[in-house]
Amino acid sequence: MDLRYADTLHDTFTATARRHPDAIALGGDGATTSYAELAARAARLTARLRAAGVGAGEPVALRVGRGPDAVVGILGILGAGCAYVPVDPAYPEARQAFLLADTAVRHSVTHHGADLRVVTRDGGPPPRALPPGTAYVIHTSGSTGQPKGVMVGHQQVLALFAACVPIFEVDDRDVWSVFHSTSFDFSVWEMWGALLHGGRAVIVPEAAAYDPGRLLALLDRERVTVCSQVPTPFRYLVDAARRQGTALPALRHLVLGGEPADLAVVADWRRQGHAPRCRVSNMYGITETTVHVTHTFLTGDESPPLPGATPIGRALPHLAVELVDEDRRPVPDGTPGEMVVHGAGVAYGYLGNPALTAARFPGGDRYRSGDWAVRAADGTLYHLGRQDDQVQVRGYRVELGEVAAAVRSHPAVNACVVTAPSRGEARILVAHVQLAEGMPASAADLRAHTAAVLPAHLVPSRFLAHETFPVTASGKVDRAALDAPAAARH
Repeated sequence: MDLRYADTLHDTFTATARRHPDAIALGGDGATTSYAELAARAARLTARLRAAGVGAGEPVALRVGRGPDAVVGILGILGAGCAYVPVDPAYPEARQAFLLADTAVRHSVTHHGADLRVVTRDGGPPPRALPPGTAYVIHTSGSTGQPKGVMVGHQQVLALFAACVPIFEVDDRDVWSVFHSTSFDFSVWEMWGALLHGGRAVIVPEAAAYDPGRLLALLDRERVTVCSQVPTPFRYLVDAARRQGTALPALRHLVLGGEPADLAVVADWRRQGHAPRCRVSNMYGITETTVHVTHTFLTGDESPPLPGATPIGRALPHLAVELVDEDRRPVPDGTPGEMVVHGAGVAYGYLGNPALTAARFPGGDRYRSGDWAVRAADGTLYHLGRQDDQVQVRGYRVELGEVAAAVRSHPAVNACVVTAPSRGEARILVAHVQLAEGMPASAADLRAHTAAVLPAHLVPSRFLAHETFPVTASGKVDRAALDAPAAARH
């Protein structure tokens, strides 16, 4: 199809809306919105933002939950020449307050009855300066105990689709499910995959997002052709498909990302045969490199060269992946190395953190991922895991240090180490704590405290109390020993 994108996401959408005014842009929950209607609603919001005095290029908070209004909010903010900052209303108040303070937004888009309104902050510091062309700032988990905002531009997103559309052969006949929150950059792929190309975006309601049976019914009813899933919920979807026998004849692509794919689950899905036209893609990606970095089609029969390795294919055409050792020297095929990504998808850096930006974005044109991989002789990349304390839990990238910092802020906690062991088919977060003498705290107390400052996906599933932490010969905390079955429960 024609991939002559405009300079920005919203201008490309506007051109698409002019070509397909009566086509359905948004669906789900029995309601539909045409391209013309969506463009008109977004234009009204843009006018409200300008009337409120928004300045071109400044960040604007999107305080809208799951649903069509989130799409209107994004389009309206971008139309005003601003960048959107997703602030999920379901997040704890402390988390929301941090995101608003970190970006120093003057304006927020929120719900107001059946429409959206603009709320303006009086006084305070000016909004954070953003690089020209920034489309959004999405906060990822931070090892220092605070989230870090990643600044991504229009051109990076457009480069992603220019690279991917030929692979997936998507066009205006496709129906994309929008399963993920705007706070998770998988939503960027889902939403713009439809709206840049004249397709239909089906907003998955919360009830279906947490109920695989309902999700299957929605995929069938809406005749979804492109569905994106994190491997953990995909496993539940496959189980539900086995029980219900739901046929999905329209589904062409199922895209996995956010955490390592389980080849056995992929093989199970293919054996069931509920979606005979469907190809399964595994796409390794990072927020800092604009959603996706690599691509491969999976059969479930792949044979990784190392135990625990996950096939992630090759770099997308607009990117390159180099594997380097700890001294940043390239490693030969068959030798594990850190993935360094460079190309048109690399983000602008971290908001208000030039030191971290310089360390992780050397030269400004590449990103040190902290992920380890190995390249086979045929060029296929296999992901091996994290280099540091950053892990994937239910599709979310989690800095264990951030979770530990939140638990340590409880007055009864002297020390905390957070681990992410595998339990059955998925990872869980476990907080290991040492309590202050004479200050008892139950697991329920610690969970409630942590839930007040962190979003639900960062709250540990278990809290274990220890008098002392086991250590290795080098004096470091022995994380493997912490997760041993004999550990005391609290």
